[in-house]
Amino acid sequence: MTAEQRQDALKKAGEVRRKRADVKHKLKMKTITLAQLLEDAETDEVIAGTKVLAVLESLPGMGKVRARKMMDEVGIADSRRIRGLGDQQRASLLARCGDS
Repeated sequence: MTAEQRQDALKKAGEVRRKRADVKHKLKMKTITLAQLLEDAETDEVIAGTKVLAVLESLPGMGKVRARKMMDEVGIADSRRIRGLGDQQRASLLARCGDS
């Protein structure tokens, strides 16, 4: 990679991290719901590439232990990203989190 390509890649990675942090903050502040986030992931690659565990941990009242337990009960691997969720997994998460 040239120095210019490296700078471009670093800039793009920073923008992606900021957008993911913003989405998680909106979940924490209840500006968006989990259902809205899953719907937005259909068209937004950054949201679709976010790990499910990170999203669940961002929900109000949901800690690391509770989020992992929920993922185990639903049958979702810790490394799964939103784009990799199946329809039944999405429905199960929404039912457990109170979003429909």
